Amino acid sequence: MLYLYKALESSGARKEGSIEAVSIDIAIDSLQKRGLIIAEIEPAEKEAWYNQFSIGTGVSNKEIVILSRQMATLFDAQISALKIFSLLSAEVENDTLRKKLAVITDDLQAGSSISKSLSRHPEIFSEFYVNMVKSGEETGKLNETFNYLADYLDRSYEVVSKAKNALIYPAFVISVFIAVMVLMFTFIIPKISVILVDSGQPVPFYTQIVFGISDFFLNYGVLLLAGLVVAVFLFIRYIRTEAGARAFAKFKLEVPYVGDLYKKLYLSIIADNMNTMVYSGIPMVRAIEVTASVVGNDVYKDILLESLTAVKGGSSFSQSLSQYEEMPGMLIQMIRVGEETGELGSILKTMAKFYQREVVNAVDTMVSLIEPIMIVMLGLGVGTLLASVLIPIYNIANSAGA
Repeated sequence: MLYLYKALESSGARKEGSIEAVSIDIAIDSLQKRGLIIAEIEPAEKEAWYNQFSIGTGVSNKEIVILSRQMATLFDAQISALKIFSLLSAEVENDTLRKKLAVITDDLQAGSSISKSLSRHPEIFSEFYVNMVKSGEETGKLNETFNYLADYLDRSYEVVSKAKNALIYPAFVISVFIAVMVLMFTFIIPKISVILVDSGQPVPFYTQIVFGISDFFLNYGVLLLAGLVVAVFLFIRYIRTEAGARAFAKFKLEVPYVGDLYKKLYLSIIADNMNTMVYSGIPMVRAIEVTASVVGNDVYKDILLESLTAVKGGSSFSQSLSQYEEMPGMLIQMIRVGEETGELGSILKTMAKFYQREVVNAVDTMVSLIEPIMIVMLGLGVGTLLASVLIPIYNIANSAGA
């Protein structure tokens, strides 16, 4: 990509020009190596406005797992890091990941470490991932580290996707049901109401309620839709604030049954993260700090950060966790045993597997309960609507026949 720059030379003279580089960071590094002091630098062509609003990174968890496996294999073969990233940047099919790997290759060529190069792309490589790689660099076991990472990502993806996929089916069915009901109230019911009113027959009370709902959708449907859009927009803005994110995180844990599922999910993430990092030789303090940054819930993040402060002050990790009701007593007792026996990594691994099984079982149970409940609710809804319309029509037909 071409970048335009304005800079000062060591003599104080102004200089303007352009430079071709993979990223703006590489462009700045190259200019600084020439002895220039950067005053201003920007792309020669502005990014299109619609490309500035990306919904995701464009890189899937599966692709990162495969990438980690490939790197582990290549490090096993005693190939240099620069050569590995150069090879992978040419072979990867995902365009976004290929560009990122090309930038990392340039960083390595400029003398940067692998972990530092990866840390410049937090949207793809999390703080946990970077710290694991840094540990691998320090111990000289990068091949084992990337295998650890691939295994960890596989486990976490399986658990999280299981929880998310369980909600897709009921969400789809409910959405279709709502869409059908709205169409009924806005297109079908108004035509039937005209026939019933023109017949001169008395309209039952429950049918009048259905007609009233239909009239509401016809007269205020646009306002209702606009209000719903505004409400969703304000809600998204609110949960992106610090206070909103904390309130929403707490709410998720307090929802009956679903909250219990979320708790088990976050506990499995905490145990699995810390197990992987402790096994890799990362200090306990750093493991707690990194786990707090990737746990995905502000309530547990605050618990871990407050526990981190207590651990730095000389308290044990189990003791610091014992004051929070969100942390189950069994987990605290097991961590205490691990601290006393020096087998904390093994204990955390056991607890991670336990909570992962609990999440899977909870999801299966929830799905088995949701399906019959949805069938009953949808049947009652559709049946009530049809009965409120068909019974008056049936009465009209009988009176006409008489």
